[in-house]
Amino acid sequence: MTDQPGGVSGGEEWEQLAVKTIRALAMDGPRKASSGHPGTAMALAPAAHVLFSRIMKFDPTDPHWPDRDRFVLSCGHASILLYSMLHLTGYKVSLDDLKSFRQLGSITPGHPENEMTQGVEVTTGPLGQGVANAVGMAVAERFLRAQYGVELSDHHIWAFAGDGCLEEGISHEAASLAGHLGLGRLVMLYDDNHITIDGPTELALNDKPAERFRAYNWHVIELGEQSNDLTALEQAFRDGAAEENRPTLIVLRSHIGWPSPEFTDSPKAHGDPFPPEEIARTKKLMGLPEDESFYVPDEVIAGYQHALEQNRSKRASWTDRVTGAGDKGKALLAQMNGDVSAGLAQPVPDFEVGAQVATRHSFQKSLNATAKGLPAILSGSADLTGNTGTKLDDGMTQSLEDPGGNQLHYGIREHAMGGAMTGMARHGGVLPLGGTFFVFSDYMRGAVRVAAISEAKVFYIWSHDSIGVGEDGPTHQPIEHLASLRAMPGLTVLRPADAYECDAAWRAALECEGPVAMILARQNTPVLAQTKALAPGRVRNGAYVLDEKGDGDPQVILVGTGSEVWLCLDAADALAAEGIASRVVSMPCFEWFEALDIAAQAEVLPADIPVLSVEAGSTFGWSRYADESIGIDRFGASGPGAKVFEYFGFTAPRIAEAAKSLIHAPKGPRRARR
Repeated sequence: MTDQPGGVSGGEEWEQLAVKTIRALAMDGPRKASSGHPGTAMALAPAAHVLFSRIMKFDPTDPHWPDRDRFVLSCGHASILLYSMLHLTGYKVSLDDLKSFRQLGSITPGHPENEMTQGVEVTTGPLGQGVANAVGMAVAERFLRAQYGVELSDHHIWAFAGDGCLEEGISHEAASLAGHLGLGRLVMLYDDNHITIDGPTELALNDKPAERFRAYNWHVIELGEQSNDLTALEQAFRDGAAEENRPTLIVLRSHIGWPSPEFTDSPKAHGDPFPPEEIARTKKLMGLPEDESFYVPDEVIAGYQHALEQNRSKRASWTDRVTGAGDKGKALLAQMNGDVSAGLAQPVPDFEVGAQVATRHSFQKSLNATAKGLPAILSGSADLTGNTGTKLDDGMTQSLEDPGGNQLHYGIREHAMGGAMTGMARHGGVLPLGGTFFVFSDYMRGAVRVAAISEAKVFYIWSHDSIGVGEDGPTHQPIEHLASLRAMPGLTVLRPADAYECDAAWRAALECEGPVAMILARQNTPVLAQTKALAPGRVRNGAYVLDEKGDGDPQVILVGTGSEVWLCLDAADALAAEGIASRVVSMPCFEWFEALDIAAQAEVLPADIPVLSVEAGSTFGWSRYADESIGIDRFGASGPGAKVFEYFGFTAPRIAEAAKSLIHAPKGPRRARR
């Protein structure tokens, strides 16, 4: 700390006033909201000022400039710090927006949300997620730099993280991966303030983060007690930016709530607004008007605008270079804008009707077909590349030695993989795919949820989707996972029936705006003539009539997903042999079906025909569409996959018998569809 009351050292007069202004806003926002976290924002005000005024490359007049630096506030509870910096530097965050901090409908929510606030790069809040996001952004930056050169892509990723971020397991996974990859454009400041909600961090933590990160192959700068020294902070940031072959961690010993006379180094500064009298005392100590809230001097705004003039010049020069690069520049812009048209134009792979092909294998063919037109694809897996269908035919391993590599080996780090992919997607220019066994989506769930909130265009390739895993038993057999992920808003869940439906689903997924889960089978399933003919035009409806068997109007509808669809077709043949007409519906996506209007849904599932659903997972959620369900509402069993399927009743004869029972069952209240 500096001995100067409420001040900083190493800055011009306007800069010292700027830091005091940020600290005052950090108190005023939470106080007006009666909610929020002022202390961390106050402590990090000097670091944020230096980064936004002296270091980072950005231009608020063009907030989506592709070659801007990215900033990630992993300790998202300090959101008032970021909102203050966005306001002061000229983003569309007004003083009234700061006054509406944490209020319903405002663009300054309790934790940063990228879809809500201009200048917020990623949605953060769950601690540690931002660390993984920043790692993914650094991968994306290097990937694009390798493709287009430093003339068109040349920027850094900056992140602020706190004690909580580094305690969470995802940060360990992500930091280990970043060190292995040698992500030199990543600089993260660790706010070592020794305070958590419960009290001093020493209650539960005595790690030596500097030693740990050095072991992860990071460049570590131990800045110590210099949180108010603008010159020292600037030098640390520049030293980190100069490190090309390792990510950098700056360890800064800050004092939460400083310079509050009462709440400096207090847990009360973490999650509670300061009392009005303490705010007044602190402002008086800093030489600010103690009775004026949200005080922003004109000279502070003018100072930031002057500091940003060089960045505006850099953006203009970059624009000229992109224009001068001709087709190469156009290709970069198309890639940054998410153009997938060239991939969709690639021919569909040829699959032999009747052949036995697992969708995890057919997906790999579809992926490689479209990848020929998609230089943005960066495919990876958590140690299961060949098993999950995420292997690229021309795949080169992403690494320090091959920064343009399009095959990323995440190792056994599912949670970091999920968070890093969100960062890649939010960075832009990358279409990230990440594969693992479906049951291990549990390890990724926190990252998946943030991706859904963020509307991040991420592709989760989750294979081994059912009891078909067989001998590995209940620990590896997903049961409740489909139902739980379908319940997540903003996530598109696809479980294709066979190779052709898988291809159609993947191509439709490429045009989705948010995250998509491709749920793929380990076991072989027959390639169906019906999907070859119908899936390309109908899969986007979420559910469609695959076939009708028997004479006359259908007496029952069999609706299935994934590897159970062909069983429904076989059961329909058995019913037809007994003179019972039926309809078979493939339903690869609940979300897309729900997007149809009621009339379109009724064409597929008329309310006057009983429906039997068949899916090798929990029956939870199927009551919306089906009168009865064949599913699994217990954990699985260990044994050969085919035997386990038979044991749980996933056979055509059992489906046919259940359908007949449903036809003859007493008519009760109809299901609540839609």
